[in-house]
Amino acid sequence: MADKASLAIAIIAIIIAVIAIGYAAYTASTLSSQIKSINNKLSAIESRIGSLEHRVSTLTARPTATPTRTATVTGKVTLTVIGPWAGKEAKYFEKVIQAFEAEHPNIKIKYVIRRAEELAQILPLQFSAHTTPGDVIITPWAWFIVKMAKEGHVVDLTGIIKPSDYIDGIVENVMWNGHVYGAPFTMWLKPGFWYRKSFFKKYGLHVPKTWEDFLNLLKKIKKIPGIKNPIVSGDSKGWPLSDIVEHFLLTFLGPDITYKLVHCEVKFTDPEVENVFKTKLVPLIKEGYFSPPIEWTTAIEKWWAGEYALYFMGTWIAGMVPNASDIDFFWLPGDKAIVGGADYAFIPKYTKHLQAALTFLKFLATEGQVIHASTPAGKIPTWKKAPVDKIWKPMQSVYKKVTEAGMKIVPDLDDTIGGHWQTLFWDQLKLLWVDPSKLPQILKTLTEQLPACKAKG
Repeated sequence: MADKASLAIAIIAIIIAVIAIGYAAYTASTLSSQIKSINNKLSAIESRIGSLEHRVSTLTARPTATPTRTATVTGKVTLTVIGPWAGKEAKYFEKVIQAFEAEHPNIKIKYVIRRAEELAQILPLQFSAHTTPGDVIITPWAWFIVKMAKEGHVVDLTGIIKPSDYIDGIVENVMWNGHVYGAPFTMWLKPGFWYRKSFFKKYGLHVPKTWEDFLNLLKKIKKIPGIKNPIVSGDSKGWPLSDIVEHFLLTFLGPDITYKLVHCEVKFTDPEVENVFKTKLVPLIKEGYFSPPIEWTTAIEKWWAGEYALYFMGTWIAGMVPNASDIDFFWLPGDKAIVGGADYAFIPKYTKHLQAALTFLKFLATEGQVIHASTPAGKIPTWKKAPVDKIWKPMQSVYKKVTEAGMKIVPDLDDTIGGHWQTLFWDQLKLLWVDPSKLPQILKTLTEQLPACKAKG
């Protein structure tokens, strides 16, 4: 009986062992299958990672190609172009747009008006969010373009815009670290005091040849019936007043004063600078020879109507009057330099139409300049290949007058410095026009806040 029991137990043990072995084999087989499946998936993932790494490596190793205008723009594209021109000035720019659209029927231009001071507030915020309100943006503030380029927001135009193709010093204003970030458009000049020829003839007035002649001219004009002030003071944000101040400084301190002030080699509080304000400009304000600040386009209408006789303004004024053949200008006697500068176009990195934007920008910098300079916009080309005989007739005479006099063209003082100081400069000059007794404090403020002077401590 015991032997049977032992045999039964042995048989049961054998059966259990067989079952265990079978289960183990099954489990091992299943586990092996799962591991194999996992390994296959890992291999597939590794393969995809390897492929991706290869693509990244290829892209990284490939030289960065500079887009060119010759590349084809496929499909219909609408570019938003932001510029500073309104009213008649916008109509003259529209001629450029029309010519471009005729040459490139698949690219439509939507023009939006924004002044430089507005853009300086709007763009940094949008760029920081990697968005842009425009595909091509035009501004006279070269410093702003360079600032945005340093922060990585502007398309590099090196190779597309060549400095040697333009008037000396123009492209250099929008270069940083050897690269070009802006395309020059047409150039404006701020040559002096504009007057109506018919007005001067009617009252027997003559262009002054000396400082005393200038003072006597102002005295004569002040006595003419209907004249409110001999000189109308244009205003906007304050920049027309800054143009007058720069002209006085250039006349009495020479062409290099702009550069010296920018770099704080000479300060506004220095005796020679203060003397120009105290003995030349401020006495004219106190005598009532300058009007109170008036919005600059309204000032043109009042000047043309005979309420004022002289208006210090840029060459674009020629395109904003009813009869450009009736106007001429003079600079202060003894002056050897005038302010001149260009508008610049740049492309934000966040445009969705890069090639179309480059095509339009290149057009602006070349053929577009010829078209714009041929209109009454009061501009001259910065592109050396632009034919002089295509320039609008009244501007041809301005060009001739400036070149024959050997006038040196210098950059705009506040445009060159830019930033907070520029608007401060404008505000301080409006204060000067209203209260000349504040001159010492104004000059002190301008010196203390000038970036180059602050850097020197």
